[in-house]
Amino acid sequence: MTTEKRETFSSRMGFILAAAGAAVGLGNIWGFPTQAAENGGGAFLLVYLIFIFIVAFPMLVVEMAIGRYGSANPIDSMVKLTSNARLKPIAQMIGCLGLLVPTLVLTFYSIVGGWLVCYLCATLTQALGFAHQTLWLQNFSVARNIFGTLVFYLLTILIVQGGVKQGIEKWSSRLMPALFLLFILLFAYIMTQEGAMEGLKYLLIPDFSKLLNPELLLSAMGQGFFSLTIGGCSMLIYGSYLHKKENLPQMAFNVTLVDTAVALFAGVIIIPAMFVAMHQGVQIYASDGSLLSASTLVFDVLPALFSSLGVMGNFVAFVFFVLMLIAALTSSISMLEVPVSLVSERFHTQRGITAWSLGTIIACVSLVICWHFSALFDFIATLATQKLQPVTALMFCLFGGWVWRRNDKLHELKQGYAEIESSFFWKIWPLYVKFVCPVLVGCVLWWAFTA
Repeated sequence: MTTEKRETFSSRMGFILAAAGAAVGLGNIWGFPTQAAENGGGAFLLVYLIFIFIVAFPMLVVEMAIGRYGSANPIDSMVKLTSNARLKPIAQMIGCLGLLVPTLVLTFYSIVGGWLVCYLCATLTQALGFAHQTLWLQNFSVARNIFGTLVFYLLTILIVQGGVKQGIEKWSSRLMPALFLLFILLFAYIMTQEGAMEGLKYLLIPDFSKLLNPELLLSAMGQGFFSLTIGGCSMLIYGSYLHKKENLPQMAFNVTLVDTAVALFAGVIIIPAMFVAMHQGVQIYASDGSLLSASTLVFDVLPALFSSLGVMGNFVAFVFFVLMLIAALTSSISMLEVPVSLVSERFHTQRGITAWSLGTIIACVSLVICWHFSALFDFIATLATQKLQPVTALMFCLFGGWVWRRNDKLHELKQGYAEIESSFFWKIWPLYVKFVCPVLVGCVLWWAFTA
């Protein structure tokens, strides 16, 4: 393990925006509205908010605390949790599994990010009257996918090579406020359209008869779990860059609030936009009442809505895809940071060279997926997010709750919260992550493996 001084975030707000940016991604802006639309709107929202704070938040504290305690990459941070020689190989294996999750996710996530790049470029070519180029950017093809994926990797690597302060924190502090500004502009416009208020009511007014629907409960728990990238290692690595003087539970709570706010913003924009689209004659639901696929929603249905709005629609489409691209980038930089951190610390390599080398290697895997899309894309996505990520989260939870000694946990949290031992949080949290969280994560795993 390296003994060089490790970078930390320069400000509390910088950490919150960077960590929230890591959590905020297509799962919030794409996944949450889709899940809400499929599972009763307001009823799903209510259950989702409950599960965010009873499942995701306590585990977020665990993951961030492990990272700050270890002040290192996932493997070294996990090994540091125990002095038991027999458990250290297991801890190392869990760290390796944790490293694999964001790396695998990035291989397919960058392809979706590439689609966003292409659709964003298409709004510009359409505005300039380049019909052939617009059609190429919007139509699915291997060449189009490779172009978008490589541009997305280029943006990601350029940010990560700058390091924690000059790369991740600097750009997250710019991109996240821009994200909220674009949300506000898009919401203000969408709500002027016919049908938008109907969609807003669908999202905000729950149908209480659906609250105990098992499918809704499991979907909301899974969405809350994945929304904060629990088990994805991004929060662990960002926690390792968090200064010891910071109140860790409070920081985790702030990240949870920002992440949840983004999901809500996405919901109050996209679901009303869906209802506006229906008023414009765009098909949203199949004949059996089920929602059309998520890819149709984002890449076909909403662009169809934007096209129906005339000249203004092209501007709205541009804003929408800029927003989506920002959300994707703030997540992808955290994914690439995990392996970059490991290699930089273990082999004392220069960050810029490490970021470009690892980014290129992972990009090559993405290109293979582009060439064999139908066989590999869904397989990798399912393996990474529905299988490996919940397993890793469960391992983090078990080690954090059972292996990591209570006094060591207390000492770590006390550094930024001296009076924590007498707080209500400390009376609940250690036992909660030891007994309750593993059961709840087990439910997510059961749902993932049986869905």
